[in-house]
Amino acid sequence: MGMIFDSHAHYDAEAFDKDRDSLLSSMEVRKVGCIVNVGASLNGCRATLELTERYPMVYGAIGVHPDDTRELDEDSFRWLSQALDKKKVVAVGEIGLDYYWDNTPRDVQKYWFRRQLELAREKNMPVIIHSREAAKDTLDVIQEEGGPDFSMVIHCFSYSVEMARAYLDMGYYLGIGGVLTFKNGRKLKEVVDYMPADRILLETDCPYLAPVPRRGKRNDSGLLIHVAEEIGRIKGLDAEQVLEITWNNAKVFYRL
Repeated sequence: MGMIFDSHAHYDAEAFDKDRDSLLSSMEVRKVGCIVNVGASLNGCRATLELTERYPMVYGAIGVHPDDTRELDEDSFRWLSQALDKKKVVAVGEIGLDYYWDNTPRDVQKYWFRRQLELAREKNMPVIIHSREAAKDTLDVIQEEGGPDFSMVIHCFSYSVEMARAYLDMGYYLGIGGVLTFKNGRKLKEVVDYMPADRILLETDCPYLAPVPRRGKRNDSGLLIHVAEEIGRIKGLDAEQVLEITWNNAKVFYRL
């Protein structure tokens, strides 16, 4: 069987505190070959660096999620910049806009989104975008900052085929996970049907968004086989082919 590449995970989350080590140590047996653990807060970024040092198949992304941008200042921003130079850090992220929770003022979100995009340009690194209920503003900021100049994945893609087209036309990837298997995932099924297979990155966003038949439970990278099967059903491929394609996609995107 092909190997799973989980392009977006949060193994630093509290949900894994009791069994993190045994779980990550069992991944190879479950055909998971590579995981990118994604920072969301400053603490999450620190924990991500520790995970990359401890587990050979774990790489890291460093960035501050829009909800947490209110904790940023020039000192912590300098630290982010230095952390991006670490050996197993492969991307800037997750960064973007989130108007669903609206915990952080939108102008603060936008300011640090732009600053982190500048970091990505300066370091010449790919970017993981978080965008929730902020479709137009996210696209506007990205285009104003240089659009096609960046290599990006729109993580946990949740918008329409039209919005997918705008990102795909810039050469971006879309992160596809457990939502694809949900009964109410029709919009995402349409996007996967429309998009080319070589632009799909498999992702868990674990511990969240476990696929059917584990919906509502804690998610982990081994469960991505269910997402691969659903992509295969939509695309007329078998799960093996999907794993091979998405493995190669992630290696290209993260330059591994």
